[in-house]
Amino acid sequence: MGGKRERWVATHLGIEDVMVSHRRLAVADPAAPLTDDGFNPHARAVHIGTLTLENGAALPDVIMTYECWGELNDDASNAVLVEHALTGDSHVVGPVGPGQPTAGWWPGLIGPGAPLDTDELFVVAINVLGGCRGSTGPMSLAPDGRVWGGRFPHVSVRDQARAEARVADALGIARFHTVIGGSFGGMRAAEWVATFPHRVQRALVVASCAAAGADQIAWGHTQVRAIEADPDFRGGGYLEQGVFPTSGLGLARQIAHTSYRSANELQERFGRESQGADRTLDGGLFAVESYLEHHAAKLVARFDAMSYVRLTQAMATHDVGRGRGGIEPALRVFGGELVVAAVDSDRLFPVSASADIVRAHGRGRLRLIHSPHGHDGFLIEADQIAALVREVIARPLTAEAGRVRPVA
Repeated sequence: MGGKRERWVATHLGIEDVMVSHRRLAVADPAAPLTDDGFNPHARAVHIGTLTLENGAALPDVIMTYECWGELNDDASNAVLVEHALTGDSHVVGPVGPGQPTAGWWPGLIGPGAPLDTDELFVVAINVLGGCRGSTGPMSLAPDGRVWGGRFPHVSVRDQARAEARVADALGIARFHTVIGGSFGGMRAAEWVATFPHRVQRALVVASCAAAGADQIAWGHTQVRAIEADPDFRGGGYLEQGVFPTSGLGLARQIAHTSYRSANELQERFGRESQGADRTLDGGLFAVESYLEHHAAKLVARFDAMSYVRLTQAMATHDVGRGRGGIEPALRVFGGELVVAAVDSDRLFPVSASADIVRAHGRGRLRLIHSPHGHDGFLIEADQIAALVREVIARPLTAEAGRVRPVA
């Protein structure tokens, strides 16, 4: 891939020298910040080697990037893992800056005296495998020196959790004090509980599910098809050809964003109002249409389309019960403290999806986040999220915490 095309990719997504960065990180030190590679200067990287995926494929030379706050104590017992959502990243808190196009998505959650108090806790957030914020994904270079693009293998949420476990190994973290995640991040948190029950003491799963249902799969399918239908998608090979499926990714984001907000909120906020002086009878936009296009443009400026496809497909295949006899036996092995929170107006991951996790686990607790905003309430209702996090962090452990519970 030529330097001109690398520069186009970096400029388009606001990530400088992204391909060059992956060459430099071949032997990354987990303590080395990426200050000279154009990524968020607070991010760090670790090379975890070859990862054998759930589908049998081998993904070589995997690099994972992450951010951390606070200090790991001597016995590594104060580590907390925070899992980001579909188009989020490891930048949980903090401002926009060089190599970081977005501000933190859970502002105020991490810091001295914050719900995740860095005077006491060591907090880690890892960029998901298959994404486009530094961890190996479709924008990375394959062993043949070309960008992976559409050749990047399908990865599952379980694969992503296993990759994160290797990061924890590199950091010397045998067991997490708490694992927290919302939406797609909640899927990974649930997978941690099922795959590594002995490595998690407490978990908070927010606005998510134990297995994707037909409705979530359908929403994701339409988004993937919107991207693939864009002539500039070119089977996922657009980066090598210097083009980008702007229209397809933008449409996918509009579909997704509709599912992220509640019908009542959209009606109360926009109703049938036109956008400015536009006359809808003459083809002008409704205000809600303009709103969706605004959010589409914002995402297209910072996110890779092939990553969006692979991550959406990972969400569709999410099922903690796969190969484990179902959701109940998969979750009942977890002996730690489990709190599951649902947004009461969420139409993407309804309250019933969270209740199913609690029911399957048998000892978990269900909490409601009250919000008119739908699924995005897990990001918007900061005070309620803060209270939930404080509750989980302070929850005393039972004798079973950190043990694998026998399943009858």
